[in-house]
Amino acid sequence: MWDPEVYRRYADERDRPFHELTGRIGAGSPASVVDLGCGDGRLTATLAERWPGASVLGVDSSEAMLAGAPAGPRLRFEAGRIEDWAPAGPVDVLVTNAALQWVPAHWEHLPRLVGAVAPGGWLALQVPGNGDAPSHALLRRLRASPRWRDRLGDGGRWPDVLDAPGYVRSLARLGCAVDAWETTYAHVLAGPDPVLGWVRGTALRPVLERLSADEAAEFEAEYGAALREAYPAEPYGTVVPFRRVFAVARVPA
Repeated sequence: MWDPEVYRRYADERDRPFHELTGRIGAGSPASVVDLGCGDGRLTATLAERWPGASVLGVDSSEAMLAGAPAGPRLRFEAGRIEDWAPAGPVDVLVTNAALQWVPAHWEHLPRLVGAVAPGGWLALQVPGNGDAPSHALLRRLRASPRWRDRLGDGGRWPDVLDAPGYVRSLARLGCAVDAWETTYAHVLAGPDPVLGWVRGTALRPVLERLSADEAAEFEAEYGAALREAYPAEPYGTVVPFRRVFAVARVPA
């Protein structure tokens, strides 16, 4: 499903939440670090740099994304789904950035993920909270239109996520000390049709895979026109609000 080149096109905007998330992890010298839903592994490699004594593992379900993952003496990657993942032993730091939202009812997996963390260890998660943004509402509306609904279905809702208090409650019930917050970034994207370019790396991928080349071009033309109206270009670029939800939990010792 995932196209690494398209995904990296807005690397700066996609990377910032990862760094803000992991910056709140207070681990000193962890021995074992895992990044679930690691994508192409670029950001996973920064965890190995931060904790030079740690063994760092990145896990992702996309072979295409993992194909270009960086190499390192304490850095390794493997294919796998978050919902199936189980560690060989307790990990000191478990990170999952912009990935849990793809797991249905992912909050039901939080007890398992917390249970995979060693006493006194850390679980850090970040999920997009933009399911009701115009970009996604317009995509659902277009999928459900007479022209496309037989080919695509209505697409349902964007994957559900909790708000910051919801993650506090879910993790605190498990005995964790929790730091949770929400940030709405105001990304300023350059170039023609930048919002269309952004969603090509995420929400639009499963749609385009179900269409022929001609159909995909037609769908993108209609969707792009709606996006240009919802996100008008300004002389300085196109402003795209993007809400994200963060939680960092310290597992009881």
